[in-house]
Amino acid sequence: QVQLVESGGGLVQAGGSLNLSCAVSGGTFSSYCMGWFRQAPGKEREFVAAISWSGGDSYYTDSVKGRVTISRDNAKNTVYLQMNSLKPEDTAVYYCAADTSTPYNWTWAFEYEYWGQGTQVTVSS
Repeated sequence: QVQLVESGGGLVQAGGSLNLSCAVSGGTFSSYCMGWFRQAPGKEREFVAAISWSGGDSYYTDSVKGRVTISRDNAKNTVYLQMNSLKPEDTAVYYCAADTSTPYNWTWAFEYEYWGQGTQVTVSS
């Protein structure tokens, strides 16, 4: 059984930084494509970033480009989301997700088979 556990969320002032982690167990992490999504209150879950199984390819939604970096350590079965220059509009629950195959569309949540429980990120103005 594949399990994903996010950590690293919290309360930060605008302009600050957070580094989210997602530890994966119970599967073959090094073969998974990984994504980060977020959901703000009253809004639909949206794509933030994704990374290929090798780490050679990464994708970002336009609103976070230049501020956010996704990375992975296959030796530690962990994917990271480094977020800088945070804005109040980044406030949301952040979820990591795993796809056992290469997504047809990296931004589609339904492409990902496994999900974590989420970690809250709150950015104050």
